[in-house]
Amino acid sequence: MPTPPAQRQVFTVAHLNAEVRQVLEQGFGSIWLVGEVSNFAAPASGHWYLTLKDERAQIRAAMFRNANQRSRIRPQNGSQVLVRAKLTVYEPRGDYQLIIEHMEDAGAGLLQQQYEQLKQQLQQQGLFAQEHKQALPSHISKVGVITSPTGAAIRDILAVLKRRDPSIEVIIYPSQVQGQTAAGELRTALQQAINRAEVDVLVLTRGGGSLEDLWCFNDEQLAHDIFNCPLPIISAVGHEIDFTIADFVADLRAPTPSAAAELVSQDQQVKLRQINQLSDRLTRSWSQYLTQQRQTLGHLSQRLRQQDPKRRLQQNQQRLDELQLRIHASMQRLLKTQLQRQQMLVERTSRCHPERQLKPAQRALEQLDARLQHTIQHQLHRAQQRLQANAQNLNLVSPLAVLGRGYAIALTDQQEVIRRPEQLAPEQAFTLKLADGELRAKRIDIKHDNEH
Repeated sequence: MPTPPAQRQVFTVAHLNAEVRQVLEQGFGSIWLVGEVSNFAAPASGHWYLTLKDERAQIRAAMFRNANQRSRIRPQNGSQVLVRAKLTVYEPRGDYQLIIEHMEDAGAGLLQQQYEQLKQQLQQQGLFAQEHKQALPSHISKVGVITSPTGAAIRDILAVLKRRDPSIEVIIYPSQVQGQTAAGELRTALQQAINRAEVDVLVLTRGGGSLEDLWCFNDEQLAHDIFNCPLPIISAVGHEIDFTIADFVADLRAPTPSAAAELVSQDQQVKLRQINQLSDRLTRSWSQYLTQQRQTLGHLSQRLRQQDPKRRLQQNQQRLDELQLRIHASMQRLLKTQLQRQQMLVERTSRCHPERQLKPAQRALEQLDARLQHTIQHQLHRAQQRLQANAQNLNLVSPLAVLGRGYAIALTDQQEVIRRPEQLAPEQAFTLKLADGELRAKRIDIKHDNEH
């Protein structure tokens, strides 16, 4: 029985396309897709439009300017690419398509997957553990460099060491740093350095390049050789954003070959290095912030397609420019503050010189010593006065003073004072102590005070 007209849900074409778009976007989210590029177009707007296909099917795709500006590759018709994208519907035509967020060469994507698998495997084996890392020697006089003797990396290292510490001797262990035989040559050069044991630290280095160019530094056997090396090893492979397995296994990673040379050489300008480090941290924070803002801007652009994305994007771009200027100004102010603080510390150090503090302390010590001597003399005088007064008081109550007035003290032979006649037996001898001498006597009779 047909549904009554009042109960039918009737879609418009635009409504249907909008519903389908929501289903696709919410049901799939971000996906990874590999395919061949065809029909590539890059109009003046800066956006990329292309078709991804394989031998059986194809799908339209778009990569907007905010995303493709971060891409390391520019697609060409016929090239194989690996993309991360979101599935959606272009509502005006009803075509379903991909909105690409990230693109890389398909071959590089496979290498990246192998790299991640090996990284996880070696990490589980403990090759990256911090407790196995060796510290750099406090004094370095010889540095071994494993690299191509004709590459830019060794020239950068030599230039930095010449400027910072020309006394450091550099020994090069030559090796290929790119190609199929490079990993084996790197292992041979490392073993040669270990056997000769003539340097204080080793630097494993080369300049920047693609993932394929740096692949020899992701060799598993080379990683184990670095882990077992008795010499401290610094890995300085590629640019600051490049990471290889050797970087994680080595005792220390330097972002560039020049930075490795700075690590092994002494620099007396400690304050300047701290300021440079702070500047690097601010720059990285700024870069991370900008990346986050660009990613946020990309997400917002997808959500605002049915509104007025151009105006919103322009406002966000203006806001981003303002933030860039504010961060740059903040960096300049912070650097200026650090320099002023350094100058203040130098001035405070000169004002706090020990000689300036020692003289007032010496004067205070002399004053305290004089006060101590005066106090001691005063206390001694008062003690002598108390001693004389106590001697006079003692003399007043002394038995000898009583004897001096004509009295005598009767004592038994045991030197006990006789207070009662009953303490003596008849005819018992006793002593009378006088002021000048003693008398021996005997008890003859007893007469009490109440007898007459």
